[in-house]
Amino acid sequence: MANHTAHHPAFTFLRSEFIDALNVTVQEFEHTVTGAKHFHIASDNDENVFLVGLKTVPTDSCGVAHILEHTVLCGSERFPVRDPFFMMIRRSLNTFMNAFTSSDWTAYPFASKNKKDFNNLLGVYLDAVFFSRLDELDFSQEGHRLEFAEPENAESDLTFKGVVFNEMKGAMSSTTSVLWQTLTKYLFPSNTYHFNSGGEPTDIPDLSYQDLLAFYRTHYHPSNAVFMTFGDISAEALQAEFETKVLSRFERLDTQISVPNAKRYFSPVRVEEGYAAEEVKEDGSHVVLAWLLGESTDLAQQFEAQLLSNVLLDNSASPLLRVLEGSDLGRAPSPLCGLEDSNKEMSFMCGLEGVKREDAGKVEALIVSTLKDIAENGVPQDMVDAMLHQLELSQREIGGDGYPYGLQLILAGLSTAVHSGDVIAQLDLDPVIADMRGKVLDRQYIPNLIKSLLLSNAHRVTLTLSPDDVLEARRNKAEKDRLSRIKAALSDEQKQNIIERSAALKERQSQVDDMSILPKVGLEDVPARLPQYDKHKKAGDLPVTFYPQGTNGLVYQQLVIALPELDEEEMSYLPLFSSLIAELGVGEQDYLAVQERQAQVCGGLGASNSIRATLEDRQSVNGYFVLNSKALVSNVVAMSELLKDTIMNVRFDEVSRVKELVAQRRARREQSITGQGHSLAMTAAASGISGYSAQQEAWGGMTGIRSAIALDDALKADDSAAMAVLTIFSRLHGKILKASKQLLMVAEPQYEEQILTDVLPVFADLPQGENVNHFTFPKVNQSIKTAWLTSTQVSFCSKAFRTVSGDHPDVAALTVLGGFLRNGFLHRTIREQGGAYGGGASFDGSTGAFRFYSYRDPRLTETLADFDASIEWLLSEDHSEESLEEAILGVIGSMDKPGSPAGEAQGDFYVDLHGRSLAYREKYRANILAVTIDELKKVARAYLTKENESVAVVTATAKRDELEALGFEIQALEA
Repeated sequence: MANHTAHHPAFTFLRSEFIDALNVTVQEFEHTVTGAKHFHIASDNDENVFLVGLKTVPTDSCGVAHILEHTVLCGSERFPVRDPFFMMIRRSLNTFMNAFTSSDWTAYPFASKNKKDFNNLLGVYLDAVFFSRLDELDFSQEGHRLEFAEPENAESDLTFKGVVFNEMKGAMSSTTSVLWQTLTKYLFPSNTYHFNSGGEPTDIPDLSYQDLLAFYRTHYHPSNAVFMTFGDISAEALQAEFETKVLSRFERLDTQISVPNAKRYFSPVRVEEGYAAEEVKEDGSHVVLAWLLGESTDLAQQFEAQLLSNVLLDNSASPLLRVLEGSDLGRAPSPLCGLEDSNKEMSFMCGLEGVKREDAGKVEALIVSTLKDIAENGVPQDMVDAMLHQLELSQREIGGDGYPYGLQLILAGLSTAVHSGDVIAQLDLDPVIADMRGKVLDRQYIPNLIKSLLLSNAHRVTLTLSPDDVLEARRNKAEKDRLSRIKAALSDEQKQNIIERSAALKERQSQVDDMSILPKVGLEDVPARLPQYDKHKKAGDLPVTFYPQGTNGLVYQQLVIALPELDEEEMSYLPLFSSLIAELGVGEQDYLAVQERQAQVCGGLGASNSIRATLEDRQSVNGYFVLNSKALVSNVVAMSELLKDTIMNVRFDEVSRVKELVAQRRARREQSITGQGHSLAMTAAASGISGYSAQQEAWGGMTGIRSAIALDDALKADDSAAMAVLTIFSRLHGKILKASKQLLMVAEPQYEEQILTDVLPVFADLPQGENVNHFTFPKVNQSIKTAWLTSTQVSFCSKAFRTVSGDHPDVAALTVLGGFLRNGFLHRTIREQGGAYGGGASFDGSTGAFRFYSYRDPRLTETLADFDASIEWLLSEDHSEESLEEAILGVIGSMDKPGSPAGEAQGDFYVDLHGRSLAYREKYRANILAVTIDELKKVARAYLTKENESVAVVTATAKRDELEALGFEIQALEA
C-alpha cells in the first residue's frame, strides 16, 4: 500500500484524501521555501501526467502571456537548442505534449506511459519553464516582427509576421471567438478578463521584447506556480526532481499576483459591435445575454450555478433551451449558451444566433420573461433529479479518449488551484451532490436560484454582434496604413537593421542544433507487442461482445447494425439521419419527453456511422450504423429499453423539430470552418481519389457544409421540403431495421453475468436481418484543384497524392513519410519561416491519400511550393538514421496512445469488425519499425508525382483573382 503522506523534505505535507468515485488519492503539499503548491493524484494508472501552471494576468491585449508560452519552449539553460519542444515530440513516446494559455493561467502539460520518457520530458519542461533563454530572435519568430515583403529590399512594403500574430488572425476570424472576446470585454470592465489573453492582432505589434522579459520575471516564478501530477510515480520521487532541478535555486517571491474581482454594474448594459462578414444578411446577428456570478473557487456557488445551468439548458426539454430552440426570432441557440466557470468569477450566458438586428430587444425580452416564468412556476422535480444524475454520471466516468484521463482530472482542478481554492473538494463531488439532493427537495430552490443569480443580478450585459461587410477591408487598410507610417519614419540605419534581423532569424531557423544534448527514447524502448483485450463473445439471435474493463460503475452499450445497400439519396442523408435520430420522439412520446427520459436513465443517446474502406479495395467499404449510450450499472435495463425503443419506434413526423435541428447543425458546421480549415482542405484535396473519399467530402467537407446551408434554407422556405427529408429518413430507417445487428457492451467484470441476464431479454423481439459484408461507392479517380472562399484572415492549404491503400507493402513507408517530412522540412519552412500556426503531412491508409497541410497560414502559393520542395529535399539529400527513428517513434507513439478503458475496448472491437485483425495490426507495426530511408525515397518517387496530385485551399475572398489566375476552380459556401 502506497504511503500517501511520504514526501521530500523540502515540501510540507498538508493533507490527503481518497476519492471513491474516481478511485484515486489526492495529496496536497507545499514547498517550504517558495510556497509552490504540489497536488498529486495517486493512481495505479501507468500513464503518468505532469502539469505546471502559472497565474498569468495580462493588463492589455498584446498577447504577452500567449507569446511567452510559445517563446519559453524555444530553448533553455540546460537545453540551449533552438526548438527543444518540437525536438522532444520527435524523441519521445509521449501520449500528450502541449502548452495552453487561458484567460488567467498558462499551463505546460505532458503525459507518457514510459517512465524513462516521462523523466526525460520532466527535465526538459522544468528547465524550459523556469530557466528559459527567451532569445530575442525567438520572440521575433513566435510573437511578431517587421519584415520587408522582399526581405533584402528596403524599398518593398513592410509586413507584420509572427506565429502568434497569424494564429490570432486565424482565431479571431471565428465569429464565436469574436463573440466571446467582445462579451467578456464588457462583462469584466476592470480586470484581466477584459483583455484578449491570446492577443488581438491589432495590438500584438505593440508588445516589446522588454515587456516580455518583465512579464516572465514576475509570473514565471515557483511562488506563482502550482505543480499537478497524476499516476503511479510517487509524490516523493516527483518532488525530488522538482527540488533538484528547479526549486532549490529560488527564494519566495514577495509579490503576490492576483485577479481582483470585476467592478459591478448597478444596471444592465446593452452594447452593439460588428463582426467581419462576406455580406450583411438581414438575419445575421448574434444576441447574447450574460450575467456575472460568484467566485468559481467557492464550490457551493459553483455547483449551484452548474446545476442551474444544466436545469435551464442541458437538453431540448430544459425550459430555457426549449424556448430558444423553438423561437422564430433566431436560427439556433448561441454557441455560448451555458456556464463559464474557468475564470475566477463565473458567468452565465444564453442567446440566439441568426437574429434580425432590430429584434435584439425582443430576444432579450424573451429570455428575461422565460426566466421569470420558470421562477414563478418552477420546474418538475424529476428534471432536477435528472440533472443531479447527470452530474454523478460525469463524475464517475473515466475519460481519456481526447486528453489523457489524468490530465482531464488535473484540468478540472487547475483553475481552482491557481486561485488558491480547495482542489480536493473540486474533484470530490460526491459530498456536494449528496448535499444538493437535500437542498433540491425544496421546490423553491431552483426558482430562488433564478431570482438571486439572474433576475435580481444587475450585472448583466446584452450584446448584439452584427455582420459588417466592410470591417475586414477597414482592418486591412488600418494595418497597411500603420505599416506605411512606420516605413516612412524609418531611417536608412533602421531599414538596414530590419534586413539584418530578418537574415539573422533565417540563419537561426536554418541552423542544425546538436540534438544529442536532449534526452531521448529509442526504438528499443518501444513495447514489443500491441495490448490484447479480454473479450467474451456470445452467439445467439443477437450476438454480444462483452469487454470486461475498469469503468468505475458505468456500462457502455452499442447496438451495431450492418449498413445495407443504400440508394444515392439515402446515402447523402445518412449522416443527418444519424445526428437526428436520438433527438426525435419515440412511439407515443414526443421529443421533449424522450429528452427527459434520456437524462433520467443514461448519459444521453447518440448515433454514428462506422465506415472504412476494405483492405482489398479502397473503392469498397464496410459500413455500420451505431446507436450508443452509457449509464450507471443500476440503470442498464432502462438504458437498454430506451435504446431498443429508439431504433424500433423513432418518429418521423415532428416537422418543426427537424427544422430546428437542421438549423442548429448548420450553425455548428459553419462555425467549425476557422478551427478545422486544414482538415477541410485535406478532405477537399483527397476527394478525387476514390468514391469513399468523394463521399467524405460530400458529407463532412466544405461541400457538406454548403449542403447543410442549402438544406436549412430549403426547410425554412417550405414545410414540404422537411416532409421530403422525413420520407427519406423513414426509408433509411426501414432498411436499417431489417439489417443484421449485434451488441457491444463494456463494463466491470463483476457485473458481466448480471448485465447479460438482464439486458438480452430486452432485445428478444428485435428484428434480425441478413449480414451485409460491404457496399461500394461509384468509382472516382480524378485530379482536384479547388479553392473555397470564406470569411477568414488566413489560409488553409493542402495537396493530396493518390497512392496505395489497405495491406499494400508500401503503406508502412508512406505512413512514416508524413512525420519524416514534417520533422525535417515542413515544420521549419511553413511554421518557423512562413509564420503559419502549423503544417505537416500525413497518410490515410484507408483511402490511400498522402496529404500535405498548413493551418492558419499567412501564405498560400509559397506554402504549396514548400510542399513540393519537401519532396525534392527528401530525394536530393542524405538523411540520418536518427531522423528516421524519430519519424518511426512518432508513428508508433500515435498507434500506442492509450484511451479510456471503454474507448480502448470499443476501438479494439471496431478495428476487428473492419477486418484489421490483431495479426494484421502486429504485422503492420513490424513493417513500420522496419522502414528504411531508401523505402521513403522509393515511395516518394513512385507516388508523389504531378499526375497523382490534387490541390485544395480554404482561404479569404480577397484571394479570388490570384487563385483564378493559377487555374483554381472557385467554390463558395452559398450560391
